[in-house]
Amino acid sequence: MGRGKIPIKRIENQTTRQVTFSKRRAGLLKKTHELSVLCDAQIGLIVFSSTGKMCQYCSEPLRMEQIIERYQKLTGTCIPENDSREQLFSELAVLRKETRRIQLNMRRYTGEDMSSIPFEELGELEQELERSVAKVRDRKNELMQQQLDNLRRKERMLEEENGNLYRWIQEHRAALEYQQGTTIEAKAVEHQQVLDQFPFCGEPSSVLQLATIPSQIHSYHLQLGQPSFHGSGV
Repeated sequence: MGRGKIPIKRIENQTTRQVTFSKRRAGLLKKTHELSVLCDAQIGLIVFSSTGKMCQYCSEPLRMEQIIERYQKLTGTCIPENDSREQLFSELAVLRKETRRIQLNMRRYTGEDMSSIPFEELGELEQELERSVAKVRDRKNELMQQQLDNLRRKERMLEEENGNLYRWIQEHRAALEYQQGTTIEAKAVEHQQVLDQFPFCGEPSSVLQLATIPSQIHSYHLQLGQPSFHGSGV
């Protein structure tokens, strides 16, 4: 059973198209070489792939330039030489003309050389300038509003930082005052305990009272050491 006939149309699948191109290009070059050798034909073959890659075949001992030159003589056609300088000069002239036109239009918008402008174009120019001024003013107001919003946001941030700093100071001040008060109370209690242990360290009047305490204690001991006279007389 033979293969089915392949329809002659563009292959949509890129991979299949590349594979088919490689196979058929090899077959075409092979048949071209056979035709050139068997029939002593002068053949020049140039092929460009879909990707831009070129392959060629030329019958020996000729060169491709000789084949092309012979083709031109027989057909009467001539391939024009591409002078890059002339092309550059032409493009430069076009650019200069366009630059001149733009410069003239810019002078109209700056108010220069207004004598050659007719009345109708002056009205159109005035409307364009008014629209341009309105756009500039809108953009300016937009930027000013953005700056104002940024300043307000910074102001709120500074107010929050100031409030936090104020609360921190108040908290630490209250803690410091509480610590100082506790220290004073502790010192007062300690001082009172010392006074309780040493009564003579009190007021000066108590010190004078303490001066009589040793004599009272001495007389008390003497009374205990004396015998009872009333008992010895009995």
